[in-house]
Amino acid sequence: MVLAQDLTTIDGLPLHPLVVHAVVVLLPLAAVSAILIALRPAWRRRFGWPVLAVTVLGAASVPVAAFSGDQLNVALGGGNPVIAEHSARASVLLPIAIGFAVAVLVLVLAGRVADREADPTDSRARVWRLISVAAAVLTVVLAVGTTVQVVRTGHSGSSAVWDGRVPTNGG
Repeated sequence: MVLAQDLTTIDGLPLHPLVVHAVVVLLPLAAVSAILIALRPAWRRRFGWPVLAVTVLGAASVPVAAFSGDQLNVALGGGNPVIAEHSARASVLLPIAIGFAVAVLVLVLAGRVADREADPTDSRARVWRLISVAAAVLTVVLAVGTTVQVVRTGHSGSSAVWDGRVPTNGG
């Protein structure tokens, strides 16, 4: 099967199955790491910025995967209901991943400000601690939600290919 000329490929392979691995690896890794730094402020202080970087990379890979998936769908002729279901799940993943990245950002920044406030009886310090706690709770919820949606989306896409419901070059 010859793929469309405007399909982005790397060494002849469509970009989509390659970039999807960034989503599948980075977002769950970010989720586990974010939960750990949300639960342990000492770990947040030490690992907050690297966790934020992995989270942003994972979330940024979602639209690249969606774009390359749309290209691949067109190249395969479109109209496949299995791919449509996979695409619908992917469209839900993007806002969840963005929300998760924002929550991790707020967690890291609010935690840093809360850590710098020396007087725990100061009302400003209490506000930043409350924001930090709220961001930690939101981060945990969105980490779980992101991971669930990554699994649901990835499972629908991989099942489509491995169950033979989507044509590949080999058959």
